[in-house]
This record gives sequence, C-alpha cells and structure tokens, in this order.
Amino acid sequence: MFHKKIQKDGLKNGTTIDVVHVNGVIRPVRLFYEQRRNCTVSIGKKAITIRIPLFLNKSTQEKEIAQLKAWAIQRIQDKPERFKPKPMREYQDNETIHIGNEQYLITINKKDKKNSSARLIDHTIHIDVSTHLSTNMQNRHITTLISRCIARHRLPDLEKKITYLNKKYFNQQINNIYFKHNKSNWGSCSQKRNINISTRLLFAPDDVLEYVCIHELAHLVVLNHSDRFWTLVEHVMPDYEEKKQWLKDNRDSCRF
Repeated sequence: MFHKKIQKDGLKNGTTIDVVHVNGVIRPVRLFYEQRRNCTVSIGKKAITIRIPLFLNKSTQEKEIAQLKAWAIQRIQDKPERFKPKPMREYQDNETIHIGNEQYLITINKKDKKNSSARLIDHTIHIDVSTHLSTNMQNRHITTLISRCIARHRLPDLEKKITYLNKKYFNQQINNIYFKHNKSNWGSCSQKRNINISTRLLFAPDDVLEYVCIHELAHLVVLNHSDRFWTLVEHVMPDYEEKKQWLKDNRDSCRF
C-alpha cells in the first residue's frame, strides 16, 4: 500500500486530496465541506469520500480527515473481497432481467454501424450494439441502454410517487424528475429544483426508493445535511435509518 499526497490551495468541495493504492486498487480520496453535524467517510468503487462539517476549526478538520482516511485504508485492507471492484455484468441474447414484479426480455444484435441503440416493445428490449466497439465498450453500451429503456418505462411511476409525496409533506416547486444511470449516488437535487433518482434503485424495495425520494424532496427545503434536514426527513419517515442501512448492505446487488 502506498499513498501519494496532492497539495492544493483553496480546496473546493469534491477536491481530490490524496490518491491511495490498497490491495492493487487505486482510489482517490475526495473531500467535501458541508453543513452537517458529524464527520463521515464512505468507501466507493472508485473513491474514498470524506465529509467534514464546516463549523470545525482547521486543526480539528485535519485531525478528523487523517483519522477517517486511515480508517478507510485499514477497512479495505481487512476486507479486500468486499471492496474489490465488481466485474461488469455481461448480458446475453435472450436473457431475462427481473425488476420488482416485472420482467424484461433482452435481445442483442450486433450491427455494423457507428452507434448503438435500443427500444422497448412489450417488455422486450431490442438492442443493436455497434461492432465497431471493443467487447468491453459493447458491454457498457448494452448495460446503459437497458438501464435507460427500463427507466423510461418506469418514469411515470416515479413521477407519480414524488408528486404525491411532495403534495402530502413538502409542497415545494419541482421542475423536472429524472431517472439517471448514476453509479456515484442514489439521488440528487439540483439548484434548478430537478430531482434525479439513480436507476439502481429500481432493484430496491419500494419503501427504500421512497426514502430516497423523501431525502431529495427534503433538499428542496434544506439544501444541506444539517440537523434541521434530518429532523425533516425523520418527521416524514420515522424509520428512515433502516432504509439507509438497507442501501449500505445491498449496494452491490443494486446494479445493471
């Protein structure tokens, strides 16, 4: 294991402050300063993410960052199989994928054309993948196209759910609701008041998806992760901690 220090002045949120190499995998260490009540660290497939409260003084921040980074490195060393990057799923022609209580048949045709494309007809996803691509890129295109097709099919249900929750608990303006083929987070709320939900949540129980919707709706009221934010989430969903834990425990099974 080695780590290479990156010196930067005027750190911005999401700045890479270190690059660590543990068990043969290189991960950047990214730092976020936020309005929050505690320090946290998470180990993702591509990065270690540290979140620090803004109210801490500089020396305390540096101490917390060092401790959290050391903890993450030790965690990866102790459980190498858990944090080893998972190989990309490879879909086969005439394979069936199950999403909740629905299933979709996948047909894959390799075509001599520049771009790949897909269309969903009666729960069958017809994919034309470009033969100009490497096998790895073909698999990436297939995965993304499947995610997009199913997301487009399920978007009306998501819009209905978020609209209902918003009207019942928040009564905030929402501009757009999207499913995103996003691997870095479960959801987000943009400054333009757009709510984005990861397509990975299509594999989660309905109450877990509902928690993420509530989480992002709460950001329309409170932009940060302060005590006020979590109090609002808890008011709407008192057992939200159980849903957060489910996401931590099952993140690897929620993927296209």
